[in-house]
Amino acid sequence: MTPARLPKGLRLLGPALVLVFWEAASRLGFLSPYTLSAPSTALKTGYDMILDGSLLPHLLASAGRAYAGLFLGVTVGIVLALLSGLTRTGEALIDGVIQIKKAIPTLALIPLVIIWLGIGESMKVFLIFTAVLVPVYINTHVALRAIEIGHVELASTLGLTRMEFIRHVALPGALPGFFVALRLAVAISWTALVVLELVNTQTGIGYLMNRARDWGQTDVIVVGIIIYAVLGLASDAVVRFIESRALSYRRALGS
Repeated sequence: MTPARLPKGLRLLGPALVLVFWEAASRLGFLSPYTLSAPSTALKTGYDMILDGSLLPHLLASAGRAYAGLFLGVTVGIVLALLSGLTRTGEALIDGVIQIKKAIPTLALIPLVIIWLGIGESMKVFLIFTAVLVPVYINTHVALRAIEIGHVELASTLGLTRMEFIRHVALPGALPGFFVALRLAVAISWTALVVLELVNTQTGIGYLMNRARDWGQTDVIVVGIIIYAVLGLASDAVVRFIESRALSYRRALGS
């Protein structure tokens, strides 16, 4: 028997309680502002930074890096998954390389990529791209391999060309796995960015947090954490919305 799904509003109960206890602990003096600022203090600081124009340029810089790496990783991951999932030659050439990359933490590549690309924007976007590529490839590849043999035989009987097969059979069949991959990729792009923006960066939310650490500004650090969380959750919500629209045919067939 499947448990009843929790109402969406109740999912926020846990985070709301954490914020309430955090705020109460700060106001009662259990938490020093030099250790961790109260949520209300961080929100006021963030609002002031928006008004004085010091936050938006860094926010745009971070979003640009994350979404550039995400776009490249998703695009290349899909192409490689199609080549590997639909051809034996592609699988022989590609799959082993991706499996090796999966075993190597992306952050372990930082010293080598700095030698290749320097410490500028290219390095950060490239490392986010490599981090995103792996889950997109693996989940899409598995979904392609899981397409029912009956659909493949039907496509062959109908005489579909390779491109028609990809468009009408392979891509629709791989969509569920692809959206799982996309949600993972969105989360990974932001978590990778957090670390990369601490590496000799002059712009971005990570740069603000690093500078705030030097000055003991825990309110600015909390603002940065909140921004990363909000952007990550908002990106995930957008993917979930697109997924619900793209896979609506499955609910219709199931009803």
